[in-house]
Amino acid sequence: MASDYLSRHDNEDYGEQIYSKAVRAGKRTYFFDVKATRGDDYFLTITESRKRVNADGSASFTRHQMHLYKEDFVKFVDGLNDAINYVKHSRPDYFNEQAAATIDEEFEQL
Repeated sequence: MASDYLSRHDNEDYGEQIYSKAVRAGKRTYFFDVKATRGDDYFLTITESRKRVNADGSASFTRHQMHLYKEDFVKFVDGLNDAINYVKHSRPDYFNEQAAATIDEEFEQL
């Protein structure tokens, strides 16, 4: 999915929205939002939104969110890269597109 550039505008949440990227993954969508403080310091908000179908057939969404501040960007990226590289080494099949598509199909059937 192409990234969606959003011009600066006031956001009802915390911070001024600068940029947003949505990544759809089965029943989940991940949002990576760059926001600015009043002092024009950038921070990142990472949100996982998960669709749930209720017993009556209606849908609802659960959200989990975290804020990542500029002073932690490098440490966060280093930790994420280390973890991803470990998985790539231990389970390279997770990074095969066909295997990933099969996992998504199986998850949708649950």
